[in-house]
Amino acid sequence: MTEHLRRPLAFLIRTLLAIGFVAWGGTTAGAEQATEGGPTTAAGLPAEAGLEPFLGPPRFEKQSLFQDQRLPNVVVTTDGTVLAVWGWGQVRVRRSEDGGETWGPVIGLRAGLNSGGAVVDETTGDVLVFTEGEHPPAPLHVVRSRDQGKTWSRQDVVIHPDEKGHVPSMCMNERGITLRHGEHAGRLLRPARWYGPANAREYWPEHYTNAVYSDDGGRTWHTSAPFPAMGTGEAAVAELADGRIYFNSRRHLSTDGRNPRRRHIAWSHDGGATWEDLSVSEVLPDGEQYRDYGLMAGLVRLPVADRDILIFSNVVVETGARRNGHVWASFDGGRSWPLIRTVDPGGFAYSSLAAGRPGTPSEGWIYLLYETGGHPGSSARMARFNLTWVLQGEPTGDGQPPAWAGSVTNQD
Repeated sequence: MTEHLRRPLAFLIRTLLAIGFVAWGGTTAGAEQATEGGPTTAAGLPAEAGLEPFLGPPRFEKQSLFQDQRLPNVVVTTDGTVLAVWGWGQVRVRRSEDGGETWGPVIGLRAGLNSGGAVVDETTGDVLVFTEGEHPPAPLHVVRSRDQGKTWSRQDVVIHPDEKGHVPSMCMNERGITLRHGEHAGRLLRPARWYGPANAREYWPEHYTNAVYSDDGGRTWHTSAPFPAMGTGEAAVAELADGRIYFNSRRHLSTDGRNPRRRHIAWSHDGGATWEDLSVSEVLPDGEQYRDYGLMAGLVRLPVADRDILIFSNVVVETGARRNGHVWASFDGGRSWPLIRTVDPGGFAYSSLAAGRPGTPSEGWIYLLYETGGHPGSSARMARFNLTWVLQGEPTGDGQPPAWAGSVTNQD
């Protein structure tokens, strides 16, 4: 079947599945919400726009959102509402309807469980949050919102095991995404992991990252092939403009002689079902650089049409505790990372990134939710900034920013 016929057919199938799912769920709120907010594509997905909203005068702000616990994920819903998802022992959410300037009260989702991260279904507007009881491996649960995070309900889902027979853990990975390109457009893709029997060092060689994906709005999930390196865990994904999936993973322990203190990279050409072309970034650190343990990182591609601008977050630490959080910028889909900028020189651990949506109050902002300390107690801080602020960072020596980036920073 040719591509121009396969895409409409795939969209029709997804639409029918979405209609069936709404009826199964007993509400049409998700379908209604999908039409609200910013502009959409012909396939009903939120549209991408130009670069200009992320530029202008440099902007940077940060504020505290939660005072205890840990495990961050930040997503932006289809109408531009920013959701900060948080919780170790009690999963909670805070909402911002004005682009992150102010935040509503804490909404409790599930007590006694840990956050497994979130994904926005850009086809329906629904938001799904995974939760797990106790430290994984543990049973998975899902809560769903059909009204941009205002209300939530428990959702039964089916997660099929991977080729090794393992049902993955969602704790803890970067947020999920909705694919936009090719025959898998509309697919939900969420980084995941296999923990082995436990998180003790003796089991690290058995650990590996992977992903879960759903083509029916999050009711049924399939588990991808394992990431092509063992000893990995806590990953992030981004879809590039040509439909390839960029997979960026933490690594606890090297089992193949590759540097475990730098981020491990692989690619998917089939919508996140398999991974190939393993490499190690020479630029992006994986946590503290004096030990083999790594750190959950944030990753986002800005919604700029036909450009692959990625932002990555982690720490720059040679000794001592997790601190000194930074962001890196790539302008070629992760092949090079020429710029770095400090976000917070103080406590900084797990982090999550999201980008604002065109035509909504979140437009032009980049959101970074991060822990200010480590396990078992921490607090959540939200930074928001624009690309101009990142462009004023320091060179890494890994390639050069594009010419337009220099003209932006020279305007001040």
